[in-house]
Amino acid sequence: MPRLFVALPVPEDVAEELASLQSGVPDARWQPAENLHVTLCFAGQVQGAVMRDFEEELSDIAGPRFALAIAGVDQFSSGKQPKALVALIEKNDRLDRLQQKVSTVGRNCGIEIERRKFRPHVTLARFANSAETGHHIAQFMASYSTFRSEPWVAEHFSLYSSRPTRSGRAYTKEATYHLTY
Repeated sequence: MPRLFVALPVPEDVAEELASLQSGVPDARWQPAENLHVTLCFAGQVQGAVMRDFEEELSDIAGPRFALAIAGVDQFSSGKQPKALVALIEKNDRLDRLQQKVSTVGRNCGIEIERRKFRPHVTLARFANSAETGHHIAQFMASYSTFRSEPWVAEHFSLYSSRPTRSGRAYTKEATYHLTY
């Protein structure tokens, strides 16, 4: 059964810029440029009928197009164990409202959506629990703390499914929803 998530795709030129940052940290599982996105809502494993309801209800979300930009990098960790290296998305009220709408739709469809604070980002790399990163993460952070992308316009968001493969996870775009005004 696939895992589902809703995300804003990262344009190809921004994805290529972000991919150019991906080096210098041992044990990092760098994400391919075609998998880079801004997650709005992680739905997890969803059964067929709920998936169809979710897919249909997402089409009722209306909202304006809006500009996004990358503003620096950070790390997510659990205690002292690094979990991910991320590119942060600049503060954006329209993005926050869209994320709230998507999460509400998921909950209304019976999907258990985490209630933690939304921290918009693009995951650049993930780490296994046994990752040895030493001082490399600090060097990565220092090197790219001031990284900025050119803004891009979010014109749509998509529902994706995620399945494991030998080389990581494969993402499939299940549906696309256009921001219309």
